[in-house]
Amino acid sequence: MGHSLSTLAARRADWLRNARKRMSLLGASCALGAALVAFAPASAHALTAADVAPLAGDDFDAKSAAIDKLIANHDAPSLALLKALAEDSVLATDSGEVLIRDGDTARDAVTGKTVAADDAQSIALNNLLRSKVSGALSGLQLDSTDPAKRAAAIAALLQNPDPSMKPQIDAARAKETDAKLKQRLDTLWAMTALHDSDAAKRLEAVKLVAARHDLDMYELLRPLVAKKPDGTFAESDARVREAARQGIDALNSIQRRSEIAGTLFAGLSLGSVLLLAALGLAITYGLIGVINMAHGEFLMIGAYATYVVQNLVQRYAPGAFNWYPLIAVPASFVVAALVGIVLERLVLKHLYGRPLETLLTTFGISLILIQATRVLFGAQNVQVQNPSWMSGGVTVMQSLILPYNRLAILAFSLIVVAIAWAVLTKTRLGLFVRAATQNRRMAACVGVKTAYVDSCAFAFGAGIAGLGGCALSQIGNVGPDLGQSYIIDSFMAVVLGGVGQLAGTVIGGFGLGLVSKAIEPFWGAVLAKIAVLVLIVLFIQKRPQGMFALKGRSAEA
Repeated sequence: MGHSLSTLAARRADWLRNARKRMSLLGASCALGAALVAFAPASAHALTAADVAPLAGDDFDAKSAAIDKLIANHDAPSLALLKALAEDSVLATDSGEVLIRDGDTARDAVTGKTVAADDAQSIALNNLLRSKVSGALSGLQLDSTDPAKRAAAIAALLQNPDPSMKPQIDAARAKETDAKLKQRLDTLWAMTALHDSDAAKRLEAVKLVAARHDLDMYELLRPLVAKKPDGTFAESDARVREAARQGIDALNSIQRRSEIAGTLFAGLSLGSVLLLAALGLAITYGLIGVINMAHGEFLMIGAYATYVVQNLVQRYAPGAFNWYPLIAVPASFVVAALVGIVLERLVLKHLYGRPLETLLTTFGISLILIQATRVLFGAQNVQVQNPSWMSGGVTVMQSLILPYNRLAILAFSLIVVAIAWAVLTKTRLGLFVRAATQNRRMAACVGVKTAYVDSCAFAFGAGIAGLGGCALSQIGNVGPDLGQSYIIDSFMAVVLGGVGQLAGTVIGGFGLGLVSKAIEPFWGAVLAKIAVLVLIVLFIQKRPQGMFALKGRSAEA
C-alpha cells in the first residue's frame, strides 16, 4: 500500500513539472507573438491617411491613382470608402483629412472614428472618376456567389470597361462555371486586354471583341489601326492590326445594314401616314373630280376629336386611359364624316364641273376651319398622349429601334386600306360608287342616285382622313395647321398612283415615303421634297394617267 502511494506521488510530481514547462513555453510564445505584432512593419495593403489624402486635392490624376489603390487594397475600409464615393458621401477638411458622411455625423475614412465635420466640403469627382468607382464596385461583385449579382456586375463593366479592373476580371474569368457568364466575361476581358503588353493576348482580345458584333466596339478597335504623327502604326503587331481591320469592316457592314433597314422603316412609316391622308382624297377626287384643298383639315379635325376623347377619358374614366384609342378611332371618323357631309351639301354640290371655283372655294373653307379651330382650342399645339402599349419600341438590330406607335400606325393604315377596299368592292354603296366613277350618266340612267352617292362618298373619304388625323395625333403634337403639312403630299400620291385608283394610292403613298427617306440622308428634307416633286413631274410627263389608268368618264373627259 505504501509503495503504491509513493508511486502515485512521484507521478503527480512529474505531471506538475511538465505542466509548468508547458505553461512556460506558452507564455514565451505569447510574448514572442506580442513582440512580433508590436514591432512588425505595417501591412502593405492597410489603408493609410497618405493613401486617401489625394482625394481631398484638386489633381484628378492623383485622385485616379488613389482610387486605383483603394481597388487594389480590397479591404473593408477601402470598400466602404469606394461606396461612399459612389454615393457622394465623402468629405474633405481644410487640413486634408478625408471623412465619410454618416447621417448627421462624419467619421474618419481610415480609422473609422467619429470626428467633427463643420468645415468639411464634398469631394468633387469628374465623370471619368465616377465611372471608375462604379466599375470598381461592380468588379467587387464578380466574386459573389449569386449568379444574378455576377451577371449584373458583368453588364455594368461591359458598359464602362476599365483596364485597372483586369486582375479582378482575370480571377473571375478563371473560376466562373456558368457558360453564359463565362462567355460575357471573355468579352469583358478582351475589352480590357486590347492594350496588353503580350501581342498574343492582344490578338485574342481583338478577335473576341470583333466576334461580339457590337457597334459600340468600333471605338475600341479603331485606335489599333490608326497611325501616329510620325507615320508608324500605333499597334506594332501586324496580326493584331489585320484582325482589328477585319473587325472594323464587319462592324461597318452591320452599320450599313442597320441604316438601310432604318431607312426602309422610316419610308414605310411616312408612307403609311401619306396613305391615310391620301386615301380619302383618292375616293372623292376620283368620284366627283373635286380638287378639295380643305382635305387636310379633315386630318386636323380627326386629330382634335382624338384629343377631346383623350381628355374626356382622363376626366371620367382614368382607369381606362390605355384603351381610349378604341373610342377615338370611331369618334374621329364620325366627326370628320359629318363635317364632310355638311361641306358637300352646302357648298360643293353647287360647284361640280367648275374645278377652278371649287379649288378657290375649298381653299377658303380650309382657312375658315383653321381659324375656327384656333378659336375653339387656341392657337397653341396640344398634346395627345400615347397609351402605355404604344410607348417604347422594339430593338430589331443594334442602333435600330422601331417605335411601337409607328408600328401601330403602319398596321392601322393597312387595316383602313382593307376596310376601304371591302366597302368599295363588297357593298352596295361601293358598287354605286364604282358605277358613278366609271360612267356617271349611265349609272344615273339605271336608277343610281348619283347625288346621294356623291354625298356618301365624300363623307366616307372625309372620315378616312379623320382616321388619318387620329393616327397622326399619336406621333406628334396636334395643331390648327396640322393638315397643311400633308395636303400637297396627298395630292402627289393620288396623282402618281392614278386618280381614283385605290391600289395606285397605296403604291403612291408608300413609294413617296420610301423615296423621300432614301434621299433625305444625302440632300436633306427640303431638297428631298423638291427632288420628289421633280421626279413626279417627269413621270407624269411620260404617263399622265399615273401608274394605274382610270377607266370611265374621268378618263374620257
